[in-house]
Amino acid sequence: MNQPLRMTKQRAAVADVLEGSEEFRSAQQLHEALRDRGDAVGLATVYRTLQALADGGDVDVLRTEDGEALYRRCARAEHHHHLVCRACGRAVEIDGPTVEAWAASVGAAHGFAEIEHTVELWGTCADCRASAAREG
Repeated sequence: MNQPLRMTKQRAAVADVLEGSEEFRSAQQLHEALRDRGDAVGLATVYRTLQALADGGDVDVLRTEDGEALYRRCARAEHHHHLVCRACGRAVEIDGPTVEAWAASVGAAHGFAEIEHTVELWGTCADCRASAAREG
């Protein structure tokens, strides 16, 4: 069982940067944001803090196509999915009752219970499409 995360000044700074972001961000992006605002937090501390927050269910983690982990503190704790903009990284929390029913049905059909799943939808948001159209 994981020990509760002791909230040091550095870990509080990581949590604060996560609070102020609507998009999923990598550990490196969060580390850079911390440096930009003058916080002396090592990259290893950022990684350890993010892992502990993810293990505790305090942040959601997405994996990019190349396997990089991206982190975001979500507004709600209950199970949900995300619609993520490929261009700007903005994320919207969405419900997926059809996905939930499908996952349970597939599991049951094969004799599985306690089904867990992750579904993330990636696309381009209206703002980014509009910006691209203006530039194009």
